[in-house]
Amino acid sequence: MRRLILPVFLVAGLVTGFSPQAALADDMGEAARAGQWHLGELRLPEAWQSSRGSGVVVAVLDTGVNLLHPDLEGAVIQGPDLTGQDSGPWGQHGTAMASLIAGRGHGEGRKGGVLGVAPEARVLSVRVTLENGDPRRGKQRSGWRDALAKGIRYAADQGADVISMSLGGGSGAWEGSASEEEAVQYAISKGAVLVASSGNDGTAGNRKNFPAAYPGVIAVGAVDKKMKVADFSNKQDYVSVVAPGTEVVTADGDASYMVGDGTSSAAAMVAGIAALIRSAHPGMSPFHVRTAIETGTYWQPQNGYSPAYGHGVANALLALRAADRLDVPVAGPPRPGPYFGDGPAPVSRLPVVAGMLVLVMAMSARVMLRRRNRERDLT
Repeated sequence: MRRLILPVFLVAGLVTGFSPQAALADDMGEAARAGQWHLGELRLPEAWQSSRGSGVVVAVLDTGVNLLHPDLEGAVIQGPDLTGQDSGPWGQHGTAMASLIAGRGHGEGRKGGVLGVAPEARVLSVRVTLENGDPRRGKQRSGWRDALAKGIRYAADQGADVISMSLGGGSGAWEGSASEEEAVQYAISKGAVLVASSGNDGTAGNRKNFPAAYPGVIAVGAVDKKMKVADFSNKQDYVSVVAPGTEVVTADGDASYMVGDGTSSAAAMVAGIAALIRSAHPGMSPFHVRTAIETGTYWQPQNGYSPAYGHGVANALLALRAADRLDVPVAGPPRPGPYFGDGPAPVSRLPVVAGMLVLVMAMSARVMLRRRNRERDLT
């Protein structure tokens, strides 16, 4: 994801007790919230009337998350570092993705800072990769080759409802790996919904990107403010949906904010939508969650699908409505039990059966009597 520092303009104050640091923080928070253009496009204010992600855990498999960022206070569960590297830059990209999923804002009425798609969900941070600027990222070391596969299994075993993976290339291999694909299927079998970025290779080869290309993963591309697919967004037949991915404001690892482009942000938003659905429908299967997201788009390409748009532009409100239609209780046979209702209790069937037996016996006796009379007349 392209990283830019959010510009903030501070006006000097003359009021007694004025704190430049506090004013700067307030201004940054307000600027960050004002820059979240995607909140309206996803129709989140309306979606939050029925679900805000309460009770859901979203595993963020990334570079780690800064627990101290004010917008993520109380939202993060610290998981393991599977990279084998204890030093170096930590949590810039992971913090950004976590804020888009479960950011809670801060300040009076939480009106400042970044608000996530599912602001009442919790994030399980699992570090599986290093920052883009880390020189060790391109080196293949035995200690963290399979970090992503291990992270997926760890998240599934911890009961994560959704697993968000805003990363690509897997273990440095564009063709994927057997261990990662097996981990994906394992997580799905445990009931987890997996979401991944489609890749930012759209203008430089448009290569197949993993883990997005693994079967069962919801692969997400990026659109701009005009709902046009971004040039950098990968166009592949594994793309499920697209979501806002340009000029996206997120939290930064050092408790500030940044603006960036990338399918990473788009994937995090869709992971948030999956969290909203899982909160409203806890027992819904990964397949039906995916179906709700894909059918709950507010714009669909011609013929219903394209490698650029997938099934269309993701929309939180419409996805929740689709989930409501899919989550219909299956009517089963009536179970025995006491009678409940406003009318009279059902009449017992025993007297009816007894009456039928008496009738049959009477008819049989009458037939026998006629037969005897007939025999008497013949003699």
